[in-house]
Amino acid sequence: MYLIADGGSTKCDWVVLDDLGRFILETKTLGLNPSVFQEETLLNRLHANPELQEIKEKITHVEFYGAGCGTKTPTQKLKRILESYFSKAIVLVEEDTMAAVKAVKSHPSIVCILGTGSNVCFYDGEKIRNPVVSLGYIVMDEASGNFFGKKLLQDYFYRKMPKETAEAFEQKFDLNPDEIKEHLYQRENPNAYLANFASFIFTQKEINPYFYHILKEGIVEFIENRILLFEESNKYLIHFVGSIAHFSKAIIKESLRERGLELGEIIKRPITHLITHHQNKISNGVKEN
Repeated sequence: MYLIADGGSTKCDWVVLDDLGRFILETKTLGLNPSVFQEETLLNRLHANPELQEIKEKITHVEFYGAGCGTKTPTQKLKRILESYFSKAIVLVEEDTMAAVKAVKSHPSIVCILGTGSNVCFYDGEKIRNPVVSLGYIVMDEASGNFFGKKLLQDYFYRKMPKETAEAFEQKFDLNPDEIKEHLYQRENPNAYLANFASFIFTQKEINPYFYHILKEGIVEFIENRILLFEESNKYLIHFVGSIAHFSKAIIKESLRERGLELGEIIKRPITHLITHHQNKISNGVKEN
Protein backbone atom coordinates (compact mmCIF):
# COMPACT_ATOMS: atom_id res chain seq x y z
CA MET A 1 0.00 0.00 0.00
CA TYR A 2 1.01 3.59 -0.65
CA LEU A 3 1.01 6.24 2.07
CA ILE A 4 1.04 9.87 0.96
CA ALA A 5 1.45 12.72 3.43
CA ASP A 6 1.26 16.49 3.23
CA GLY A 7 2.76 17.77 6.45
CA GLY A 8 2.99 21.21 8.02
CA SER A 9 3.86 22.48 11.46
CA THR A 10 0.25 22.46 12.66
CA LYS A 11 -1.15 19.31 11.10
CA CYS A 12 -0.37 16.53 8.67
CA ASP A 13 -2.81 14.96 6.18
CA TRP A 14 -2.31 11.27 5.34
CA VAL A 15 -3.89 9.23 2.54
CA VAL A 16 -3.56 5.49 1.95
CA LEU A 17 -3.96 3.99 -1.53
CA ASP A 18 -3.85 0.30 -2.39
CA ASP A 19 -1.54 -1.15 -5.03
CA LEU A 20 -4.06 -0.29 -7.75
CA GLY A 21 -4.35 3.31 -6.62
CA ARG A 22 -7.74 2.89 -4.98
CA PHE A 23 -8.51 5.08 -1.98
CA ILE A 24 -8.35 3.22 1.36
CA LEU A 25 -8.47 5.90 4.04
CA GLU A 26 -7.59 9.47 4.97
CA THR A 27 -6.43 10.52 8.42
CA LYS A 28 -4.61 13.31 10.25
CA THR A 29 -1.86 13.73 12.81
CA LEU A 30 -0.40 16.78 14.47
CA GLY A 31 2.32 18.51 12.46
CA LEU A 32 5.64 16.77 11.75
CA ASN A 33 8.00 19.60 10.91
CA PRO A 34 11.47 18.11 11.58
CA SER A 35 13.03 21.56 11.78
CA VAL A 36 10.81 22.41 14.76
CA PHE A 37 10.24 19.16 16.67
CA GLN A 38 12.57 16.73 18.41
CA GLU A 39 12.66 13.10 17.26
CA GLU A 40 10.71 11.90 20.29
CA THR A 41 7.87 14.29 19.57
CA LEU A 42 7.73 13.29 15.91
CA LEU A 43 7.57 9.62 16.79
CA ASN A 44 4.96 10.15 19.51
CA ARG A 45 2.73 11.96 17.04
CA LEU A 46 2.86 8.97 14.72
CA HIS A 47 2.12 6.55 17.54
CA ALA A 48 -0.86 8.66 18.63
CA ASN A 49 -2.77 7.89 15.44
CA PRO A 50 -4.57 4.50 15.75
CA GLU A 51 -5.30 4.20 12.02
CA LEU A 52 -1.64 4.49 11.07
CA GLN A 53 -0.71 2.18 13.93
CA GLU A 54 -3.05 -0.49 12.58
CA ILE A 55 -1.76 -0.50 9.00
CA LYS A 56 1.89 0.48 9.38
CA GLU A 57 3.19 -3.04 8.63
CA LYS A 58 1.20 -3.11 5.38
CA ILE A 59 2.67 0.08 3.95
CA THR A 60 5.22 -0.52 1.17
CA HIS A 61 5.77 3.06 -0.04
CA VAL A 62 5.73 6.33 1.90
CA GLU A 63 5.90 9.69 0.16
CA PHE A 64 6.08 12.56 2.66
CA TYR A 65 6.02 16.18 1.57
CA GLY A 66 6.63 18.51 4.47
CA ALA A 67 7.42 21.89 5.91
CA GLY A 68 10.94 21.97 7.33
CA CYS A 69 12.21 19.43 4.78
CA GLY A 70 14.04 21.87 2.56
CA THR A 71 17.53 21.17 3.93
CA LYS A 72 19.50 17.98 4.45
CA THR A 73 19.68 17.53 8.23
CA PRO A 74 15.95 17.74 9.15
CA THR A 75 15.00 15.77 6.04
CA GLN A 76 17.30 12.92 7.04
CA LYS A 77 15.95 13.03 10.60
CA LEU A 78 12.34 12.64 9.48
CA LYS A 79 13.25 9.98 6.90
CA ARG A 80 14.96 7.95 9.61
CA ILE A 81 11.89 8.17 11.87
CA LEU A 82 9.47 7.21 9.09
CA GLU A 83 11.67 4.28 8.08
CA SER A 84 11.70 3.01 11.66
CA TYR A 85 7.94 3.37 12.04
CA PHE A 86 6.95 2.02 8.61
CA SER A 87 9.60 -0.66 8.72
CA LYS A 88 8.60 -2.42 5.48
CA ALA A 89 8.30 0.71 3.37
CA ILE A 90 10.52 2.57 0.96
CA VAL A 91 10.44 6.16 2.21
CA LEU A 92 10.77 9.38 0.23
CA VAL A 93 10.84 12.74 2.07
CA GLU A 94 10.65 15.98 0.09
CA GLU A 95 9.92 19.60 0.93
CA ASP A 96 6.39 20.96 0.90
CA THR A 97 6.96 22.94 -2.28
CA MET A 98 7.08 19.65 -4.21
CA ALA A 99 3.62 18.75 -2.91
CA ALA A 100 2.39 22.17 -3.99
CA VAL A 101 3.87 21.65 -7.46
CA LYS A 102 2.22 18.25 -7.84
CA ALA A 103 -1.08 19.66 -6.60
CA VAL A 104 -1.22 22.26 -9.38
CA LYS A 105 -0.32 22.11 -13.06
CA SER A 106 2.62 20.22 -14.53
CA HIS A 107 3.44 23.21 -16.74
CA PRO A 108 6.19 25.71 -15.83
CA SER A 109 4.94 28.09 -13.14
CA ILE A 110 5.69 29.86 -9.88
CA VAL A 111 4.23 27.87 -6.97
CA CYS A 112 3.70 29.45 -3.55
CA ILE A 113 2.68 28.15 -0.13
CA LEU A 114 0.81 30.34 2.34
CA GLY A 115 -0.21 28.30 5.36
CA THR A 116 1.23 28.20 8.88
CA GLY A 117 4.51 29.05 7.11
CA SER A 118 5.27 30.32 3.61
CA ASN A 119 7.50 29.28 0.75
CA VAL A 120 7.85 29.62 -3.02
CA CYS A 121 9.60 27.91 -5.93
CA PHE A 122 9.78 27.94 -9.71
CA TYR A 123 8.81 24.70 -11.45
CA ASP A 124 10.25 24.39 -14.96
CA GLY A 125 8.09 21.39 -15.91
CA GLU A 126 10.58 18.84 -14.58
CA LYS A 127 12.23 20.14 -11.42
CA ILE A 128 11.86 22.90 -8.86
CA ARG A 129 14.21 25.77 -8.22
CA ASN A 130 14.42 28.30 -5.41
CA PRO A 131 17.21 30.89 -5.32
CA VAL A 132 16.70 31.50 -1.59
CA VAL A 133 16.81 28.94 1.21
CA SER A 134 13.96 29.57 3.64
CA LEU A 135 15.20 30.30 7.16
CA GLY A 136 11.80 29.61 8.66
CA TYR A 137 9.31 31.32 10.91
CA ILE A 138 11.64 33.62 12.87
CA VAL A 139 13.43 35.26 9.95
CA MET A 140 11.13 34.76 6.94
CA ASP A 141 7.61 33.34 6.44
CA GLU A 142 6.07 36.51 5.02
CA ALA A 143 2.25 36.39 4.63
CA SER A 144 2.00 33.14 6.60
CA GLY A 145 -0.29 32.36 9.51
CA ASN A 146 2.73 32.81 11.76
CA PHE A 147 3.44 36.22 10.18
CA PHE A 148 -0.13 37.51 10.59
CA GLY A 149 -0.55 36.09 14.09
CA LYS A 150 2.59 37.92 15.17
CA LYS A 151 1.28 41.12 13.60
CA LEU A 152 -2.04 40.88 15.46
CA LEU A 153 -0.28 40.41 18.79
CA GLN A 154 2.04 43.34 18.10
CA ASP A 155 -0.85 45.62 17.19
CA TYR A 156 -2.88 44.56 20.21
CA PHE A 157 -0.10 45.17 22.73
CA TYR A 158 1.10 48.34 21.00
CA ARG A 159 -2.56 49.51 21.10
CA LYS A 160 -2.74 49.93 17.34
CA MET A 161 -5.68 47.56 16.94
CA PRO A 162 -9.10 49.24 16.56
CA LYS A 163 -11.10 49.20 19.80
CA GLU A 164 -13.94 46.93 18.65
CA THR A 165 -11.51 44.51 17.05
CA ALA A 166 -9.35 44.47 20.20
CA GLU A 167 -12.39 43.67 22.34
CA ALA A 168 -13.32 40.74 20.11
CA PHE A 169 -9.68 39.60 20.13
CA GLU A 170 -9.69 39.59 23.94
CA GLN A 171 -12.82 37.44 24.02
CA LYS A 172 -11.38 34.84 21.66
CA PHE A 173 -7.86 34.38 23.05
CA ASP A 174 -5.99 34.20 26.34
CA LEU A 175 -3.85 37.33 26.09
CA ASN A 176 -2.13 37.04 29.44
CA PRO A 177 1.47 38.10 28.69
CA ASP A 178 2.93 35.29 30.81
CA GLU A 179 0.85 32.71 28.94
CA ILE A 180 1.92 34.09 25.58
CA LYS A 181 5.61 34.22 26.50
CA GLU A 182 5.52 30.66 27.81
CA HIS A 183 4.12 29.43 24.49
CA LEU A 184 6.61 31.45 22.47
CA TYR A 185 9.78 30.76 24.43
CA GLN A 186 9.30 27.59 26.45
CA ARG A 187 6.97 25.31 24.51
CA GLU A 188 7.30 23.55 21.18
CA ASN A 189 5.88 24.82 17.93
CA PRO A 190 5.64 28.58 18.56
CA ASN A 191 4.99 29.17 14.85
CA ALA A 192 1.77 27.15 14.97
CA TYR A 193 0.80 28.93 18.18
CA LEU A 194 1.21 32.29 16.44
CA ALA A 195 -0.67 31.05 13.37
CA ASN A 196 -3.65 30.25 15.57
CA PHE A 197 -4.09 33.98 16.22
CA ALA A 198 -4.24 34.61 12.47
CA SER A 199 -7.44 32.56 12.28
CA PHE A 200 -9.13 35.52 13.98
CA ILE A 201 -8.91 37.50 10.73
CA PHE A 202 -10.92 34.92 8.81
CA THR A 203 -13.53 34.07 11.45
CA GLN A 204 -14.93 37.60 11.40
CA LYS A 205 -17.98 38.48 9.31
CA GLU A 206 -16.00 40.58 6.90
CA ILE A 207 -12.48 41.64 5.99
CA ASN A 208 -12.70 45.08 7.57
CA PRO A 209 -10.24 47.89 6.63
CA TYR A 210 -7.90 46.93 9.48
CA PHE A 211 -7.71 43.28 8.42
CA TYR A 212 -7.43 44.28 4.77
CA HIS A 213 -4.42 46.49 5.57
CA ILE A 214 -2.67 43.69 7.47
CA LEU A 215 -3.29 41.12 4.74
CA LYS A 216 -2.33 43.49 1.94
CA GLU A 217 0.90 44.51 3.67
CA GLY A 218 1.96 40.89 4.26
CA ILE A 219 1.05 39.67 0.78
CA VAL A 220 2.87 42.56 -0.88
CA GLU A 221 5.94 41.81 1.24
CA PHE A 222 5.77 38.16 0.16
CA ILE A 223 5.48 39.12 -3.51
CA GLU A 224 8.34 41.60 -3.39
CA ASN A 225 10.70 39.51 -1.26
CA ARG A 226 9.99 36.07 -2.65
CA ILE A 227 8.12 36.02 -5.98
CA LEU A 228 9.90 38.87 -7.72
CA LEU A 229 13.24 37.15 -7.10
CA PHE A 230 12.29 34.92 -10.03
CA GLU A 231 12.87 36.43 -13.45
CA GLU A 232 10.18 34.01 -14.65
CA SER A 233 7.53 35.64 -12.45
CA ASN A 234 6.18 37.84 -15.25
CA LYS A 235 6.20 35.02 -17.78
CA TYR A 236 4.21 32.28 -16.05
CA LEU A 237 1.12 31.82 -13.89
CA ILE A 238 1.61 32.07 -10.13
CA HIS A 239 -0.18 29.34 -8.16
CA PHE A 240 -0.87 29.29 -4.43
CA VAL A 241 -1.49 26.48 -1.96
CA GLY A 242 -2.63 26.76 1.67
CA SER A 243 -5.37 28.06 3.92
CA ILE A 244 -4.08 31.65 4.15
CA ALA A 245 -3.98 31.84 0.35
CA HIS A 246 -7.47 30.34 0.10
CA PHE A 247 -9.02 32.98 2.36
CA SER A 248 -7.00 35.87 0.84
CA LYS A 249 -7.67 35.16 -2.83
CA ALA A 250 -9.06 38.58 -3.75
CA ILE A 251 -6.16 40.46 -2.16
CA ILE A 252 -3.59 38.13 -3.73
CA LYS A 253 -5.12 38.60 -7.17
CA GLU A 254 -5.25 42.38 -6.72
CA SER A 255 -1.65 42.59 -5.46
CA LEU A 256 -0.31 40.47 -8.32
CA ARG A 257 -2.24 42.45 -10.93
CA GLU A 258 -0.80 45.71 -9.61
CA ARG A 259 2.66 44.33 -10.43
CA GLY A 260 1.75 42.91 -13.84
CA LEU A 261 1.67 39.33 -12.54
CA GLU A 262 -1.02 36.73 -13.25
CA LEU A 263 -2.68 34.48 -10.68
CA GLY A 264 -3.14 30.81 -11.51
CA GLU A 265 -4.89 28.39 -9.16
CA ILE A 266 -5.39 28.66 -5.41
CA ILE A 267 -5.74 25.31 -3.62
CA LYS A 268 -6.61 25.13 0.05
CA ARG A 269 -5.60 21.50 0.70
CA PRO A 270 -3.05 19.97 -1.68
CA ILE A 271 -3.67 16.42 -0.42
CA THR A 272 -6.81 15.98 -2.55
CA HIS A 273 -4.83 16.84 -5.69
CA LEU A 274 -1.91 14.68 -4.58
CA ILE A 275 -4.28 11.70 -4.47
CA THR A 276 -5.13 12.16 -8.16
CA HIS A 277 -1.48 12.72 -9.05
CA HIS A 278 -0.35 9.51 -7.37
CA GLN A 279 -3.29 7.47 -8.66
CA ASN A 280 -2.22 8.40 -12.18
CA LYS A 281 1.38 7.43 -11.39
CA ILE A 282 0.32 4.07 -9.97
CA SER A 283 -2.01 3.30 -12.86
CA ASN A 284 0.82 4.08 -15.29
CA GLY A 285 3.20 1.84 -13.36
CA VAL A 286 5.48 4.69 -12.30
CA LYS A 287 7.00 4.61 -8.80
CA GLU A 288 8.61 7.84 -7.64
CA ASN A 289 10.52 6.26 -4.76
